[in-house]
Amino acid sequence: MEFGPAFSGLGIRTEGISRNSTLICVPIMSESIDKMIVDVKKAGENGADIVEIRLDALKIFNPHEDLKLLIKESPLPTLFTYRPNWEGGQYDGDENQRLDVLRLAMKLGADYIDVELQVAREFIDSIQQEKPNNFKVIVSNHNYKKTPSLEDLGSLVAEIQATGADIVKIATTALDITDVARMFQVLVYSQVPIIGLVMKDRGFICRLLCPKYGGYLTFGTLEEGIVSAPGQPTIKDLLNLYNFRHIGPDTKVFGIIGNPVGDSKLPALYNELFKLVGLDAIYVPLLVDDPTKFLDTYSSSDIGGFSVTIPHKEAVFKYCDEVDSVAKATGAVNFVLRRQSDGKLCGYNTDCYGAISAIEDGLLGLHNDSFAVSSRLAGKLVVVIGAGGVGKAVAYGAKQKGARIVIANRSFDRARELADRVGGQSVSLADLENFHPEDGMILVNATPIGMQPKVDETPIPKHALKRYSLVFDAVYTPRMTRLLREAEESGAAIVPGLEMFTRQAYEQYEGFTGLPAPKERIRKFLADN
Repeated sequence: MEFGPAFSGLGIRTEGISRNSTLICVPIMSESIDKMIVDVKKAGENGADIVEIRLDALKIFNPHEDLKLLIKESPLPTLFTYRPNWEGGQYDGDENQRLDVLRLAMKLGADYIDVELQVAREFIDSIQQEKPNNFKVIVSNHNYKKTPSLEDLGSLVAEIQATGADIVKIATTALDITDVARMFQVLVYSQVPIIGLVMKDRGFICRLLCPKYGGYLTFGTLEEGIVSAPGQPTIKDLLNLYNFRHIGPDTKVFGIIGNPVGDSKLPALYNELFKLVGLDAIYVPLLVDDPTKFLDTYSSSDIGGFSVTIPHKEAVFKYCDEVDSVAKATGAVNFVLRRQSDGKLCGYNTDCYGAISAIEDGLLGLHNDSFAVSSRLAGKLVVVIGAGGVGKAVAYGAKQKGARIVIANRSFDRARELADRVGGQSVSLADLENFHPEDGMILVNATPIGMQPKVDETPIPKHALKRYSLVFDAVYTPRMTRLLREAEESGAAIVPGLEMFTRQAYEQYEGFTGLPAPKERIRKFLADN
């Protein structure tokens, strides 16, 4: 398959490229001073630039003694936050005492303190005569319900600036991934140092891409799940998985569009490969609810392309400016590139190649027919469960190889529609239990049935599997699904979904980069992870 590469001039980094200036801040949420000191040192060992010490997390707190100890023991610059419950924190005591603690932190040598917009003006006025030269006040505002309009965000930045803040901090909540685009605009156009973050899973890319748009810092946790706000990645993932230090204004962005996308192996795979060849690019998970809205919003040339997964393959197909012949025949794409010459979205279907080549190789050991036919699928009866994007790709590809096709689906109308399209037969999913026109059939599961976390599910009873010579399952998490396990026990050859996934990765890597795929490295990575 020929792709127009998403890179112009390939964007290869030169040796000695400087890291970006965006800081990684580790929130320290420990309940005791001793544990805080341990975690602060661990943050330094793990590559953090700064620690945010959340004083409101402490169960017992002796301000003068504990602040002095924390500042003395920290190997990193310190940011002290004493968040009240009215701004999402845990402190519910006297307000004057809380602000006195922040003033004390400043006097004892803290590098930053974070104070809420609601009390910032009065607080900053109170420290003007004592404020050290290198000390910075972050004035923050948190919106736990939504991300406001661009106009309202701009007004909020101006309001925070007017308090005398050294650094503006705005944290909003993502109801949709497109909310993040407004925060990116705020970061790009801000004339003052700014921390702009969008919380929750749909805002995750803001935490990764903030260096591209000029954010002052992002937060990375020491451990997964120990977060100070929803949606924070670990510092390990920021540094190792996403190569955070080298994201800059020219970094090309790729990603996987789907819902869900959290368990995808692709970010780890492609980011490692990009790093290996020195490509100035990042691959991110894109939790998308409405693909049309997403593609309308993220339309700039530095958003280079996407892998597309469940449930958006057909919707993205309709959005593309151009599609390849397989995508056109199936009505589904799983791979999109933005052509650099004119910005058009070009859609491809690599599901077909990935699945069909994997099935053909799986048939290799079953029959010595290499001289008889051009494809080992020719003349075979292929039963495809599922009439979505993968089902369409497999049905089309198998038909092109000379197979006879049967489509089974929960919705019989959809099964019949696809069967009519490829010149096959349609049956209901329930019919498969007793479907036995011949022995030696090939079964393809092109549905998410059996995918994590519902690993105990299977699309067909075990007793029906003895009629098949080969079973292919497009599900690749887990690698050995219940369907594959029971098929193997019934005497069928099996082809795991990881085979299709691996072959797709070859194709997509070449499309993203314009470089030959390092096939052995890709196969080993996916086998090991």
